[in-house]
Amino acid sequence: MGFIEQLKEKARANRKKIVLPEGMDERTYAAAEQIVREDFADIILLATDEEVEKFGKEYDIKGITIINPRKYEKTEAYAEEFYELRKAKGMTREQAYAMLISDYMYFACMMVNAGDADGVVSGACHSSANTLRPSLQIIKTKPGSKLVSAFFVICVPNKKMGADGVFVMADCGLNQNPNPVQLADIAASSAESFEYLVGEKARVAMLSHSSYGSAAHPDVTKVVEATKIAKKEYPQFLIDGELQTDAALVPEIAEFKAPGSPVAGRANVLVFPDLDAGNIGYKLLQRLGQAEAYGPLCQGIAKPINDLSRGCSAKDIVGVVAITAVQAQIN
Repeated sequence: MGFIEQLKEKARANRKKIVLPEGMDERTYAAAEQIVREDFADIILLATDEEVEKFGKEYDIKGITIINPRKYEKTEAYAEEFYELRKAKGMTREQAYAMLISDYMYFACMMVNAGDADGVVSGACHSSANTLRPSLQIIKTKPGSKLVSAFFVICVPNKKMGADGVFVMADCGLNQNPNPVQLADIAASSAESFEYLVGEKARVAMLSHSSYGSAAHPDVTKVVEATKIAKKEYPQFLIDGELQTDAALVPEIAEFKAPGSPVAGRANVLVFPDLDAGNIGYKLLQRLGQAEAYGPLCQGIAKPINDLSRGCSAKDIVGVVAITAVQAQIN
């Protein structure tokens, strides 16, 4: 059984309500139809009657809860609560209502905030900023979390690597150039995400173009400092670096590049030094290495709010919903 299929089994054991706010995209209906058929989550789809007719007419939407924010009985209550949350920032009641009925991501986050849903998956036709901004304004950060970051679950064909081919990679979608403290927090959050999703011990490699001092540069120093902070602040996780990618993944190379490392050669969580490296790295694996890539998924938010690549397929949406449903069991 593949990784996503295992998550679907976990999701069925404790069903959650997941909101799909992109009722203006046909892929959403295709994904919702499959999720209902496989019966691992309850789906709430946000759309007007016209959007359902235009984009959903080819799909079986029985079993899907469809909400039109303009007509929903709780919209005014959500708007009032949204106003209370944002009035210190200058928002008026009229602006709060107008935003909820025009931007469904805000409406979805208010559903989660009210306890009427457990998580949100968006981003098929919206930018990451438009997906994440509402969640940070409404749901806010998880207690104890220093930073919201983004990770991908990557499933590679080579099952000998990672956890039967499964990796967590971060930050590939949100923080442009994290400082050492932030990079350490990303490492710890990614280890936690890996362990509750995969069910195995995380082995976190702090990636660099250097292994154990083989190169000198401020970029390397940042990763070295982040590794020291992570080891001190999060001793419950196996974190090591700085490591080149081959040293992190290949045991034979790890033996002479990073001898004695508890992580090198067996890493299953890869933490990139910046967003450029992370985004380039996961897309190379996806497009050239034929890996499955699910994300960007968020960690550090109080409730599971997850993003999608705008190039995603309906299958990708199904996979991210499964991940989100399992995340909701933890939060």
